[in-house]
Amino acid sequence: MQKFFVGSMVLAAAIGLSACDSKSEDKAQQAQQHAEQAQDKMNDAAKESDKAAKAQGQAKEAAAEENKTFVPSSAVPESIQAPAKN
Repeated sequence: MQKFFVGSMVLAAAIGLSACDSKSEDKAQQAQQHAEQAQDKMNDAAKESDKAAKAQGQAKEAAAEENKTFVPSSAVPESIQAPAKN
């Protein structure tokens, strides 16, 4: 969806500026280059997001596995022990 939108905007800008002088053509080419660079950065960010999501999933799986095998200690902290009976 974003690629289509960016591509259509670049195409519309290029068509709109095609009738202008050479300075405008240069600006249109620069705008297209910047749009391509932005698209590349967006793709890189999406890849990093995927990596982070996978890492988070692995961390959750590891935590769930650890919780399955966790053996609590039998020591009761003094702050919650029942008072001694006389």
